[in-house]
Amino acid sequence: MPLELKRVAYEDLNSRQQEGFNFQKVSAVLADFGYVTIRLTSDWSGADFIAQHLDGVSFLKVQLKGRLTFAKKYCEKGLFICFRDKDHWYLYPHDEVLEKILEEGLLTGTSSWDQKGGYDFPYLTPRLKTALKPYLLEG
Repeated sequence: MPLELKRVAYEDLNSRQQEGFNFQKVSAVLADFGYVTIRLTSDWSGADFIAQHLDGVSFLKVQLKGRLTFAKKYCEKGLFICFRDKDHWYLYPHDEVLEKILEEGLLTGTSSWDQKGGYDFPYLTPRLKTALKPYLLEG
């Protein structure tokens, strides 16, 4: 009897299933750059997974998100944030990019950032896409 595989619709998955889906997808992309990934059962210093380079020296602590995100709780932890925007994946050093975003005044004065300590962008504007271009994972 042949195996019948059916594609799933991302939108039909619950949040936990979406995170698993995204982890598998980005793991495949990172493999093209010489990384293998290890998913963590619980956040470790803010990381959802570790990406280890084949050089045996480079390790990335990665927080997987659904969109461009910054949080005060991620500061000074050496974290990279990874998210998908349509068919593109971005992997950026949280603190480095946060500094640039703050310099441009994109978070300052928002209650989400100032009072709650976090901010996520619902979509990428052309200005944000330009700022994130160096962190686009292109296979």
